[in-house]
Amino acid sequence: MFRTDYFWPLETERLFIRRLELGDAGDIYAVSSNCEVSRYVLWETHRTLADSKGFIRGILHKYRVGDPASWAIALKADGRVIGTIGFMWVSHENASAEVGYSIGVEHWNKGYMTEALQAVIDYGFGEMRLNRIEAQHDVENPASGRVMLKCGMREEGTLRQRLYNKGKFVDVAVYSILRQEWRH
Repeated sequence: MFRTDYFWPLETERLFIRRLELGDAGDIYAVSSNCEVSRYVLWETHRTLADSKGFIRGILHKYRVGDPASWAIALKADGRVIGTIGFMWVSHENASAEVGYSIGVEHWNKGYMTEALQAVIDYGFGEMRLNRIEAQHDVENPASGRVMLKCGMREEGTLRQRLYNKGKFVDVAVYSILRQEWRH
């Protein structure tokens, strides 16, 4: 079981990566109500603030039961939540995990996601003692792959029609980084 009780907030030059709170619902709605943000992820566009509150309640439940979950990506400058990042699954017996993320459109191409992903990779290898961290993205979203590459991940290949998303089967590119490749 992945224990979230030992996760403490991470801090980067411009970001705090912390637990989500119900008070973040407005910020989560601002990010998740944009269909461009939800286009390549497995969750649906949030149509109402209640959708965002429901999403956060689901995450809070995962925190309570010790399941892998997403964390808030918040700007240090004003505390606003601009996206989420977290482990989709963790295998302790194999010392591996998958990370996933999303960020608001107005924050694309500013290096925030690279900064957040690097912090989570550092946490995974440094604190969790993982040996492998992987991520995947819809092949129609190559910008996500560029973030992974900037963080030292390597593309392993494409899994054809791996996921059913938004009414169609999609190909996904899989990336990984091993402990021995980690630049800390």
